[in-house]
Amino acid sequence: MTDNSTFPVPVRFGPPVGGFQEVGGRRIFVHRSGGGGPAVVFLPGAGAVGLDYFGVQQEVAQFTTAVVYDRGGTGYSDPLRLPRTAAAVATELRELLRAQGVAGPYVLVPHSLGGFYAHRFAQLYPQDVVGLVWLDAFHRDWDDFMPPSAGLAAVERMGPDLEQSERMRPALREMFAELLADYPEHLQEPLTEAHVSDAWMRAGIAERTRLTELARELRAGPDLPDVPVVALSVVGAEPGRQASATEPERTPREMNDGRRRMDAALVSAVSYGEQRIISDTSHHRLCFDRPDAVVDAIRDVLGRARP
Repeated sequence: MTDNSTFPVPVRFGPPVGGFQEVGGRRIFVHRSGGGGPAVVFLPGAGAVGLDYFGVQQEVAQFTTAVVYDRGGTGYSDPLRLPRTAAAVATELRELLRAQGVAGPYVLVPHSLGGFYAHRFAQLYPQDVVGLVWLDAFHRDWDDFMPPSAGLAAVERMGPDLEQSERMRPALREMFAELLADYPEHLQEPLTEAHVSDAWMRAGIAERTRLTELARELRAGPDLPDVPVVALSVVGAEPGRQASATEPERTPREMNDGRRRMDAALVSAVSYGEQRIISDTSHHRLCFDRPDAVVDAIRDVLGRARP
């Protein structure tokens, strides 16, 4: 199988909204809306980009500053060798926010893989974090809660390679067109076509590798700071997901149970933490199907945050 994890790919697309900020000699895509603070910062999952959270961002921008961005090497940002350490991603984000004049402390809103990077940001810059909204995000103790067939090493192997992604391209295009159907017209087609490009698919594949190393990096550091945390735990079945010889039928049920227990442990470790179970959508559709749940969680954390 071709190794798609270590070489950069060219950027071919310009963002339909937002702009660029130079960080470390590279252009990082960023789009900010609203005003006031604490600012809310979205950290995308692997294969996702900042503008995937545009709908939720615009709602949050009604009551505070909301920032979406693309990590170096992903989305509209300049190409960069992937994967990267969590520390490198966290440092880049802090430099981006400072260069943009977005004052801390921040409420971080990580989705999926973004949880690793948000945790590292909080480890390195605890004074800059005033709250967290955990969107079905990865946790450094994932393997302690999930069945072996769904551990981080297994998750690394489960993702499609580029050849498989190419075969899925028509279905992916249809999926993104449906997910983005309520977005402004000038965003829908450009964002859909960028998502199914070789460049963006390669980046998504690369970021899903070495998850065990990211978890190990986080376990060497401190716990999350004692700030308000709301975790949205998605326990709905993934559409089209079928049991197989390597993933028995019980695995999805065990993963849902593991997700419940893992996020419960996360929120129990802080003075104010709350877990909210979401059962009417799936992992990658959370911000599209349940923007109300996401915005409510952000509003509640902001209400308890102490700048």
